Amino acid sequence: MSDDFYKKILDNNKKWVEDQLAIDQDYFKDLSKGQQPPLLWIGCSDSRVPANEIIGAKPGEVFVHRNIANMVIHSDMNMLSVLDYAVNVLKVKHVIVCGHYGCGGVLASMGNQSIGLIDNWIRHIKDVYRLHEDYLNSIEDQEERFNKFVEINVQEQVFDLAKTSIVQGAWRNGQNLTLHGWVYGLNSGYVTDLDVNLTSNADLDEVYRLKF
Repeated sequence: MSDDFYKKILDNNKKWVEDQLAIDQDYFKDLSKGQQPPLLWIGCSDSRVPANEIIGAKPGEVFVHRNIANMVIHSDMNMLSVLDYAVNVLKVKHVIVCGHYGCGGVLASMGNQSIGLIDNWIRHIKDVYRLHEDYLNSIEDQEERFNKFVEINVQEQVFDLAKTSIVQGAWRNGQNLTLHGWVYGLNSGYVTDLDVNLTSNADLDEVYRLKF
């Protein structure tokens, strides 16, 4: 990080504060009182996919968890802690798993090259490929296969999210909670709703009935 860049981001912060206060003198005072976001965003760590900006949300409207390739892994205590707080304390009404075309983690999982420590994380993405190997291998065009795998990975993460004890408990208690799967286009700025919208185990069962 260059000295010029570091100074710039500090200056940007000051300008941002001044701009907000010019609009509303109590902006930060009100923001500090607490948060009630209606949405939990589980997205990729990619710097080109900023959750709030994509959907035009303000601070306080989106609770966010990000990791490589937007994975929902049942042994990931970081993700589970965020999910538990969002669902059981903040009472969010929507959880969006958002992947993106051109995802480096997904691309890496399609090859056999060792990258380093991240190989252990990518193993989970490879497991998703294995579940859909016949279908994905039938797609001859590599870019099309890559894009389809990005979509399938998001769908599978939504299904895994639905199976967590946290979501299961919320649904059993009649909590209003809907899970969604999106893919973001880096070259367009638009999101695609993959039409995976789960509100109960009945929805999950229907997906699996149609799928298998």
